[in-house]
Amino acid sequence: MVFSSHIFAFYFLPVCLLLYYLLPYRARNVFLTIVSYLFYGWWKPWFVSLMMTSTLVDFIAGKVISADGAGPVRRKLALIVSLCTNLGLLAVFKYTMFAQENINFLLHAFGSEGFEILRITLPIGISFYTFQTMSYTIDVYRGTAQPVRRFVDFSCFVALFPQLIAGPIVRYNTVAKQLADRKHNLERFASGAALFMLGFAKKILLANPVGAIADVAFAAEQPGALVAWIGAAAFAFQIYFDFSGYSDMAIGLGRMFGFEFPKNFDSPYQADSITDFWRRWHISLSTFLRDYLYFPLGGNRHGARRTYFNLATVMLLGGFWHGAYWQFIVWGAFHGSLLIAERLIGKKSYYANLPRLVRIFITFILIVISWVPFRADTMSGALGHLGAMFGVLSASPGAGLLAGQVFSINSLIVMGLCIFFVSFKTQSWDFVQKLSWPRIATLTGLFVLSIGTMFAQAFNPFLYFQF
Repeated sequence: MVFSSHIFAFYFLPVCLLLYYLLPYRARNVFLTIVSYLFYGWWKPWFVSLMMTSTLVDFIAGKVISADGAGPVRRKLALIVSLCTNLGLLAVFKYTMFAQENINFLLHAFGSEGFEILRITLPIGISFYTFQTMSYTIDVYRGTAQPVRRFVDFSCFVALFPQLIAGPIVRYNTVAKQLADRKHNLERFASGAALFMLGFAKKILLANPVGAIADVAFAAEQPGALVAWIGAAAFAFQIYFDFSGYSDMAIGLGRMFGFEFPKNFDSPYQADSITDFWRRWHISLSTFLRDYLYFPLGGNRHGARRTYFNLATVMLLGGFWHGAYWQFIVWGAFHGSLLIAERLIGKKSYYANLPRLVRIFITFILIVISWVPFRADTMSGALGHLGAMFGVLSASPGAGLLAGQVFSINSLIVMGLCIFFVSFKTQSWDFVQKLSWPRIATLTGLFVLSIGTMFAQAFNPFLYFQF
């Protein structure tokens, strides 16, 4: 089930809200857990068993780690079991096919026939909820989080449907007090509903139409240079409005049920460096990688070379987390290289003295280039598209027809709207903080338009569902 569907908007969400507020407070976490499992199992019910396994293992691990008289060996063993379970689930369901394909490639290179690849379905959201449950046991082990007392509260934390599928990655510390005691009032509910409507509009009115432009450009074998650039920029806008739209909807839904989730985007395309970009893009993931990987590796405390190694390692693993394909590893390596380059040139470089608008433009161009391997279906497709962007590959004879599609009036309007909104100072988060009647009227109109447009569009799930 997805947020941008009539089943969710007209049936699932209204019924959940009605029953939630009719129930006594003590029963609400149980109810949210049940409906979250229903939401998650809507596509494939057996996925629920994996999430239950991860939840149960980490709940028990937290109890063992925090038990009175638990020695260091016992505590460390419980942590290892938790990490192995969560990373093992990711390895089996997300990376087994990648490993098989690369082993087959090596076997073919040495003249062997290889073997038949075992196809494994990737459970939706597994990358997000395994990180969440894993962070809980790590924090309990470090002593930075108190162990959860009731299994139903921990189950609710893991399965909470607003942020279950694609984040933001919510740590237990963030919602621990809210699970036990959270406030429900009209102001919070209204801001949540407004944020949900804004996220819905981002997905339906911007991400889906601009994504169609990207699809046309990336489907072409040899597009012209300008079409290739427009296609890459269109995907940059698509993934931003798609993912930030989902995050807005998730945070908004959380507020409607009394929860406050962390902000996940902060105008990332207004960043004036790649370092600044990663402070603004998918904040819950970048801070997770910083706190649970970069800092444990040593951060920047052991000299320049170690810092560069840590940055490269974190970004490579961050890319690989997104998907079991070489394109994502290349994407991570590219960002890691840029982060290292910015460290090398320092804060007093010629680049740092350029006007901020120039730095924003250069940063955006680098980000657009980085999205090409992220979007391409294959590594060869990514290289072909990059070759077209930089004029290495000439356009095919049918490139004129392709340009006619990409530069249609509707496409230009959508691209113009995307440019306007990514450069807009007021973000969704800020817009809903103080709701006035004109803002409510604007949001209502946008939501009605989005609902009508949704029925005219083909089914288009959120991009981050595949990660």
